[in-house]
Amino acid sequence: MATNPQKSENVASVLKVFSVLETLSEDREASLAAIAQRAMTSKSTTHRLLQTMVDLGYVHQDEETEKYGLTMKLFSVAARAVKQESDLLHIADAGMGKLARSTGETINLGIMDDHDQRVVYVHSYPSAFNLSMKSTIGMRNPLHSTSLGKALLSFRDESEVEERISQMTFDKRAPNTITTPEALREQIALTRSNGFSEEIEESEAGVRCMAVPLRNHLGKSVGAISIAFPIFRFDEGRRGEYIHLLTSVAGDISSQLGFTGDS
Repeated sequence: MATNPQKSENVASVLKVFSVLETLSEDREASLAAIAQRAMTSKSTTHRLLQTMVDLGYVHQDEETEKYGLTMKLFSVAARAVKQESDLLHIADAGMGKLARSTGETINLGIMDDHDQRVVYVHSYPSAFNLSMKSTIGMRNPLHSTSLGKALLSFRDESEVEERISQMTFDKRAPNTITTPEALREQIALTRSNGFSEEIEESEAGVRCMAVPLRNHLGKSVGAISIAFPIFRFDEGRRGEYIHLLTSVAGDISSQLGFTGDS
């Protein structure tokens, strides 16, 4: 079957637009040359795309530096598209605050990317300490290398879990990253049994995390909350306390999401 040239051109244009948007979301502000380089397109094409985005109100240009950045219009569009996630943020916030006050460590809320095998960080409480794990809203990490990922996978349909595992590359990101499907399956089963997950230098060297799944009325894990510690500051004597805090908070949040414990 012959390829429709017009369709191919339209797809290429859409890919360029999203490449520009992703570049700006990562860099906050960037010059025309930098955006064109990252988006792998010509300056003239990038300039036309940016001017259209400026006209539509999604991008602004600083008059002094001439650099481009995203406006809040894109955020508002995204926010309307993720009502379930916004409800989750609202419900989870109080419990996350409790964890932050009790531990002083970084608290993260993650959800599963529907189109990629990654966890997306959608809310966080920063650590009270200067030396800590820095997380950025919108940051995405592979499911197989994070405690959040294990927690998210722990209460999903087996068919979905297997489909996702089949699409994972199991890249090694840190000293103890899980690198085989079998090891990940074992960790998912352990998380399901224990009600929480752990990872020690699996995503980042020097970092240890513990996470719990947040479940909806169907018993499905729709989010997960983690505590992230620098390894040197993890108090093994308080491990039981951390687990109790996490599972208690997760139980309260899941209850508000409609989970009765019977699913």
